[in-house]
Amino acid sequence: MKTDTLFTKPISKQFEFDADVAAVFDDMLLRSVPFYKESQTLTRRFALNALSNGGIVYDLGCSTASLLLEIERSIGKERDVRLVGIDNSVAMIEHARKKLEAYGSQIELYEGDILTFSYEKAQVIISNYTLQFIRPMVRDALVRTISDTLNEGGVFIFSEKVVSEDPKLNKELIDCYYDFKKVQGYSEYEIVQKREALENVLIPYTMNENIQMAKNNGFKTCEVLFRWANFATFIAIK
Repeated sequence: MKTDTLFTKPISKQFEFDADVAAVFDDMLLRSVPFYKESQTLTRRFALNALSNGGIVYDLGCSTASLLLEIERSIGKERDVRLVGIDNSVAMIEHARKKLEAYGSQIELYEGDILTFSYEKAQVIISNYTLQFIRPMVRDALVRTISDTLNEGGVFIFSEKVVSEDPKLNKELIDCYYDFKKVQGYSEYEIVQKREALENVLIPYTMNENIQMAKNNGFKTCEVLFRWANFATFIAIK
């Protein structure tokens, strides 16, 4: 796993999931997302709870397919299920395919747009820090598609960076997060560079806006499974 040093130099473009990002993405996640492993453990647990023989799991914006691999290991040979990863980054899919080949995995990978992908009926859909990169004007439509794709009782588990409705608290949450990144070895310069690269690319909602978006688009319930400062993992039930 390569170390993320992408923002030690002046940025020349907005953030995108290109080959440079894909090469260090696993390290970037572990050092940039607080309690990432713990939230993924919860995601895996609740995904497995909702999954039965013949079921399909979709991971939207699967990046290097690490979570799907963890789910596959947990399932073993016990259940006949399909695990499907979708990502619109060619570089991410290439890295994921190499990883799956090394592990002899049966996970299906597709390079494609999650907004227009032809989904089959599924029991579980996962989205880790993906919705925040979808333009707000089409984000609701995607969540409606996710709801329509799921079987009755199916679950949508998604993690997102969130903002506070209170400006003062929001500032304190951001400061808390930046302190976390410094502990992970990122310099002040790297933090500022990445923040500028993500400007107008990553557009987070409040916790309540995420919950209401799910409820407005076909889910009977949506709750927070895990939260640390301005990072949250949600579960929505069809």
